[in-house]
Amino acid sequence: MTNNRIAWNLTIALIAVFLSAGVVYAGGRSEASSGGDGVTSVTYANFSSAGGNEGYLTEMKAAFEEQYPNIQIEIETYGYNDYFTQLQTRIAGGDAPDAYELNYENFVSYADRNVLLDLGPYLSDSSIDVTQLQPNAREAFQTGGTQYGLPGSFSTVLLFYNKELFDRAGVAYPSDDWTWDDAEVAAQEIRDLDAQTFGLLQPVHFWEFYKVVRQFGGSLMNEDRTAFTVDRPENVRALERMVARVRESNIQPSETQLAGMGEWDIFRAGRLGMLVTGIWAFPDFTETVAFPWDVAVEPGMNQKATHFFANGMVVSANSNVPEAAATWVAFLAASREVAEIRVGAGWELPPSTYPEVLETYVATTPPENRQAVFESLNHIVTPPVVTDFARMADIVNLELEAARDGSKTARQALGDAQERLEIEIELE
Repeated sequence: MTNNRIAWNLTIALIAVFLSAGVVYAGGRSEASSGGDGVTSVTYANFSSAGGNEGYLTEMKAAFEEQYPNIQIEIETYGYNDYFTQLQTRIAGGDAPDAYELNYENFVSYADRNVLLDLGPYLSDSSIDVTQLQPNAREAFQTGGTQYGLPGSFSTVLLFYNKELFDRAGVAYPSDDWTWDDAEVAAQEIRDLDAQTFGLLQPVHFWEFYKVVRQFGGSLMNEDRTAFTVDRPENVRALERMVARVRESNIQPSETQLAGMGEWDIFRAGRLGMLVTGIWAFPDFTETVAFPWDVAVEPGMNQKATHFFANGMVVSANSNVPEAAATWVAFLAASREVAEIRVGAGWELPPSTYPEVLETYVATTPPENRQAVFESLNHIVTPPVVTDFARMADIVNLELEAARDGSKTARQALGDAQERLEIEIELE
């Protein structure tokens, strides 16, 4: 998983092109997926194990094959930047993996294009109880009440902070009830330590903005998602606040000051007081960060609002082995074995609700305040999802960058985004 989720704006347009051209899928994979020895082979494509988590997925596969010796899983792992291009090409060519990973944002578009299997009939007969999954995570992979996927993991975003810099600045550590006013006061004290140290970094892009506008009482779409509301006054105030940290107070580094460093890089280097990022950073920071650090619930303004990210697993509608593929997907989502592996690795949150497993997660340090993960779930908001989600995110991102870099005011940028969205994105 990437550390800033910008890559989540990859397009699914290739599928639409092939479908609109009338391509007929040829019954799934071109070769039978069952061998002569009675072992069924299931191909599974994923992106989230890339970059260091491959071993954990291999452990999950071993646990599954021990319980289901007649099913063999063939894992295919792609980096996130390449994943959807690979997947779209294979689906369009009638060679989709039997099962594959989808994020929440792309799930709706794939379900709408009828390339996913309805898992309901297979789950009702499964030996794996999926009813104990977190309800909000399970429902994220339903469309029209049909369970086209199951959650594999979910995560949220927190305020990470460098205790050493807070101590040097003589500032109290963040608390879960902070507002952005509190955070910016602390950030200024840390910024004043020296020219190379910054107080706060919250990326100015779609994945932060959709949530920050909710903190300011705004939204990017109306309640029934029939119209865009990107240029609302509340949204303008939210963007003005985000941009001012870079261009006015400079408590947040500009792109020039980052000089190619990523958000995690500058935090690891000890030059950043606070960073807004996801809990998927826990394993990396535990290994790579030399100074004491902790987390708190992200600050809010009019209200709290925190990210809800979910990755799920689906089965191809054209799989030759739907029952075996559905069994594998259910195991990844709901088995105790997978939950224990995921918690032990610190690899996001399992969607299951085994109390003893979650207690182990909370007790694992660092960070000390891991309970903030669950506190943040009281304030979760999901991104607005439309069929052409990638295009929507691209348009908003382009205008946010213009405001961040000073070529447009916040009001101009959001006005232009609103105009382009109304012209280019068709809402159902």
